[in-house]
Amino acid sequence: MTDVIVTNDDITIEVPAEKILEVCTALRSELLFQFDMLIDVCGVDYLEYGLVEWATDTTTATGFSRAVEKSSDKERITDWKKPRFAVVYHLLSLPLNQRLRVRTFPAGEPPQVDSVESVWASANWFEREAFDLYGILFNGHSDLRRILTDYGFVGHPFRKDFPISGYIEVRYDASQGRVIYEPVNIEPRILVPKVGRHDNRYLGEHPES
Repeated sequence: MTDVIVTNDDITIEVPAEKILEVCTALRSELLFQFDMLIDVCGVDYLEYGLVEWATDTTTATGFSRAVEKSSDKERITDWKKPRFAVVYHLLSLPLNQRLRVRTFPAGEPPQVDSVESVWASANWFEREAFDLYGILFNGHSDLRRILTDYGFVGHPFRKDFPISGYIEVRYDASQGRVIYEPVNIEPRILVPKVGRHDNRYLGEHPES
């Protein structure tokens, strides 16, 4: 079944993963649609989507403690019940001057969906990027391998559960005369914004000259 979502005059259709190749072929070839250009393919990770740790109705003037001391009880502000991963296709019809967004939810781990490279050749690098960053497999892709991360990279850095500091770090070892890889030794920390509370720009005053 296909769902149609309209937001701010943008149309999104949701297609079952097993039908994505069939639907995309029709969107390109049928005279009613003529979506002859694939603008982009991207992955989305909906892990913990709609869960809020620092829900508040007002902004305080006493600091940013709520960005450091996370709440143990996460509040869900949406009833999202769809799968964790999605693949989103942005299409353009040049003859009809129309745009369309297509979204599908690949299942499994790793998530898998058919490649649309046979429909639009430009999908080649887009799908490689989604594979590299999210670990989404595109069945039938002619050359599915990493495109942005380094050789031997561990994990998929755009997944929400991927650590900010990563798993391995790279440095040049002068004694060995080469670049080496080793486990990350950086302790994760939360960066808290710094605000000048007594800045005259915010007080509406100017210093005397």
